[in-house]
Amino acid sequence: MAPKTDAGSVDVVVTYLEMRAPPTRPSPPPPMRKLALLRAEIPTVSFYRYLYNTVGEPWLWYVRRAMSDKELAEIITDEAVEIYVLYIAGVPAGFAEIDRRDPADIELAYFGLMPEFTGQGLGPFFLDEVVASAWRHEPDRIWVHTCNLDHKRALATYQRAGFVPYDQETRADDHPLLLTMLRAKEDGRLAPPD
Repeated sequence: MAPKTDAGSVDVVVTYLEMRAPPTRPSPPPPMRKLALLRAEIPTVSFYRYLYNTVGEPWLWYVRRAMSDKELAEIITDEAVEIYVLYIAGVPAGFAEIDRRDPADIELAYFGLMPEFTGQGLGPFFLDEVVASAWRHEPDRIWVHTCNLDHKRALATYQRAGFVPYDQETRADDHPLLLTMLRAKEDGRLAPPD
């Protein structure tokens, strides 16, 4: 949980990580059968919001929630933005978003699992597959950021995948949507998965 700096903001510690070469270690095998990873070629805003909101709610993701449908559609339908959905037995289990709008500096903009699918060994496999997809575009680096509001194993998962921290900052975030979601989490109305 992020400590409150005062009644109107939250301290958020953001760690930035990068990968400057493709991993050389073998990828982990799929942890279960009936697994599929598909790219959502032209995702609808409603489908994207379902993925983003479901994956991100326990971790207080709010940035895309605060965007209008038009703003969001411009991003997710851009040819240089790739949305990948992990399915288990036909059910969405997680999603990742790769932003290639700067082709030399690809961002893993979002990555996560649905709450029902955390703790099953899917994260490392899914992350490796998404990172491999990003490296196919031959960037100079791939980068990602995580923060103290994300899953407790997020930073370690990125590091095990080959990402290396290069910067960290603490900032006070006072977005009303974040504060509303934080209150719901503190009241027990929003419980993160293990």
